[in-house]
Amino acid sequence: MTANDAELAETPSNTMTGTSSGADWLSRYSSSLMGVFGTPQRVLVRGAGALVWDADGKEYLDLLGGIAVNALGHAHPFVTSVIASQLATLGHVSNFFTSPTQIALAEKLLAITKAPAGSKVFFANSGTEANEAAFKLARRNADVPGGAKGAKRTKIIALEGAFHGRTMGALALTAKEAYRAPFEPLPGGVVHVPFGDIEALRAAVDETTAAVFLEPIQGEAGVRPLSVEYLQAAREATSKAGALLILDEVQTGIGRTGKWLASEDAGIVPDAVTLAKGLGGGFPVGALITFGEPTSSLLTAGQHGTTFGGNPVATAAALATLHAIESQGVLENVLTVGARLRDRLSAVDGVTEVRGEGLLIGFDLDADIAPAMVTAALDAGFIINSPGPRTIRLAPPLILTIEQADRFLDALPGIIEVAAEAAAPLTAKDAQ
Repeated sequence: MTANDAELAETPSNTMTGTSSGADWLSRYSSSLMGVFGTPQRVLVRGAGALVWDADGKEYLDLLGGIAVNALGHAHPFVTSVIASQLATLGHVSNFFTSPTQIALAEKLLAITKAPAGSKVFFANSGTEANEAAFKLARRNADVPGGAKGAKRTKIIALEGAFHGRTMGALALTAKEAYRAPFEPLPGGVVHVPFGDIEALRAAVDETTAAVFLEPIQGEAGVRPLSVEYLQAAREATSKAGALLILDEVQTGIGRTGKWLASEDAGIVPDAVTLAKGLGGGFPVGALITFGEPTSSLLTAGQHGTTFGGNPVATAAALATLHAIESQGVLENVLTVGARLRDRLSAVDGVTEVRGEGLLIGFDLDADIAPAMVTAALDAGFIINSPGPRTIRLAPPLILTIEQADRFLDALPGIIEVAAEAAAPLTAKDAQ
């Protein structure tokens, strides 16, 4: 080690855990980072499996998994060893070149999604980037065969409650007005139809429709599943009109529901699927998979690209994640532990509805206490999420054990009680 290397090894950036408290770190955060996320709930410094620890040494059971990202939990030994090995071999090459891991991952994704001959993969860095690529794919499905001269498909359909990302194209697909309003006008042609209403979808899909974007389970809207019948009707309507059916499985894919894709039970072949979140086991990677040669040929050389997408480290991380899921019985664990959580949640006082599949679960409460529950849960050593005033979302690592699930379930009545007491003064004040 040279003198310069030794100096670098001792810099604060390489000894970040140090002795600073959470309050110290949050003070530095507020003076150095943009406030787009508000104030972070905690400063986390270490993780192992489904557990994490904050800067003050407190332990938490992570039931959110970085919002469905940490499929194999934190610091999975096989995934981290593969990432370290690849980074020490070849880290980045740009897409002027390719690498064995990029090719192998594309082949693996085509295999596990049962994509037909002629299918292809485009790699990105995140879910929103995968959806941007899909948006551009939809724009390329513009010509109307046999239509009047100059006739174009310009309409793209998404659902009320949809969340597809925050970049401009993905944001146009996203339904929440609070996300959209500050950045309008957004890319045009997007129409949002009522969630789960088959007749409304059929009425909206016509020869001017380029694509329909669907999440098999809407995560940000509170874990709302589309029925098998709805997905089948969407496939029928889009095929008849010549529109693309694009499934956003960014949150629901890669084993989250106990299957590689949440849409598998519908028995349909979409035109495209987007993936990210759990794909890299915590390392940023996204993918657009196009099914069949006609769809796969819509985007041609120079029409889309990325500098970092599909780099050797990201694709190695994803290959390691997929291998671990397959070889360690993870999909079976998702089904077993997910069923346990849903069954016991249904019996908890104050819980009015439980939704979801596998380890993507939403449950509703009988009062507007969900945000207070997030705080109460943190104090009790659990990380959960509230996508709505009465809704809690759970998306833990896919390796969560029955014992860990029971630990949360045993504590839940007390968390609800604390949250109800904390929310009561606020409710009384609102009533005045």
